[in-house]
Amino acid sequence: MDRKERLLAREVAVKAASKAGELAREHFGSKLNIQHKDERGDLVTEVDVKADRLIVDDILSVFPTHRIYSEEAGEGGAASEWVWHVDPLDGTNNFALGIPLYGVSISLSYQGRIILGVIHDSALGLNYAALQGDGAWQDGRKLVAEPSGALVKSTISWIQGHAVGKNDQGALGLRHHLEYSVKRVLRMWAPSLTWAMLARGDLHGIVLYNSEGEDLYAGLLLAQEAGVKVTDFDGNSLALLGGGTGSGSGSGGGKPAYIVAAAPAYHAELLKIVQEATK
Repeated sequence: MDRKERLLAREVAVKAASKAGELAREHFGSKLNIQHKDERGDLVTEVDVKADRLIVDDILSVFPTHRIYSEEAGEGGAASEWVWHVDPLDGTNNFALGIPLYGVSISLSYQGRIILGVIHDSALGLNYAALQGDGAWQDGRKLVAEPSGALVKSTISWIQGHAVGKNDQGALGLRHHLEYSVKRVLRMWAPSLTWAMLARGDLHGIVLYNSEGEDLYAGLLLAQEAGVKVTDFDGNSLALLGGGTGSGSGSGGGKPAYIVAAAPAYHAELLKIVQEATK
């Protein structure tokens, strides 16, 4: 895929995400048909399903030889090393509760390496996009993650995977230590929007615990292209889907990730705080 095709992929993803976001805004605050996906209480609404279909159809109409893994429909499309990951309504629980923190996350990877990430803040109608090596952008504004002030007086965010149980002592201990070490630990339950905040420089860092999925990859690239340093809990750099070397399969899921992400000036200090609670 040459640069022209990558720009086309970005255009397709931004338009599809915007359409899905508009669909969600139209239904926000209305009576929804809400179903539970599993015993953990994860929700799905008719908006998730409609938005998912809309995005998948738009992508395949332009890239019929690509593979797609979407939150609601699972895997589809042709067998390919080019794989799209789609979360059509990131923050479904917020959406169902009437909390205006929800968005769309779309990414494209090649051989497990993320090359395109698009996030749409549905409530505010904002578009974020990143191409590998081409920077991160909010509509026409280039993003540079440059927060200021001391980490101990800052706000960071916590993201955990759906598989993390209430009695996960590792998660409980780490989160408690983070809350003790910094001013505030934010939990938005819309990971893609959290990554956008980090890329904008509004957050000093993100700690992600045992998480993987369609709402991770676009935000990960957006943050990296905005200058954020991203490592695992051991300080190793991340490049592939779902975690460290060799973990990107090109299909849905990937290995659960344990990530420390922060502006370079703050990464070492945040990593040390994490390691104090995990070593």
